[in-house]
Amino acid sequence: MADTAFANLCALIEGRAPQDFVYRDFGSLVSLSTYSTVGSLMGGLIGGKLAIEGRLARFVYVSLYQMHLLAIHGWLRGLALIVIGHVNSVIRPRLKLH
Repeated sequence: MADTAFANLCALIEGRAPQDFVYRDFGSLVSLSTYSTVGSLMGGLIGGKLAIEGRLARFVYVSLYQMHLLAIHGWLRGLALIVIGHVNSVIRPRLKLH
């Protein structure tokens, strides 16, 4: 959606007609806890849906999240956030008591 919005803004500035947005479903992942993740991947790529769950889905979820951090914050800050996240998972308690 952001690519289409950017292209449409550039087109409007240059006096061209904007293009329509076409939604493409790449699937979805839902993290339920540390090792319980479910997902439906490749919505239209293979003609059906590929359901994944468990540790494989968790690995895909964490990988996509880390790629998102790198894309949003850049390499230096993204890597720092990933390392801090790993350190916090070791140092911080699993249960907060308030």
